[in-house]
Amino acid sequence: MERKYWFKRKLYGWGWTPATREGWLVTLGFVALIIALTFNIDNNSSGEEIILKFIIPVWVLVAVLIYIAYKKGEKPRWQWGKKENKNNY
Repeated sequence: MERKYWFKRKLYGWGWTPATREGWLVTLGFVALIIALTFNIDNNSSGEEIILKFIIPVWVLVAVLIYIAYKKGEKPRWQWGKKENKNNY
């Protein structure tokens, strides 16, 4: 049985990009939660409030997104474009 990856390797650089509906749902959920967190802070928020209500939750969300992409995606590696076939002259 072939494994269906939610995230595929990026064509350039290191990391992943959504490849299936599930991958896109995870990514959109991540973005929605980041946007929701921005409503926890305002101009009157202290530095401590910003750290506790925005920065730490964003780091947690990023860690969760990376974990999901690692578990449900292709093995990450650095790449720069498509591999060229060296047998062609």
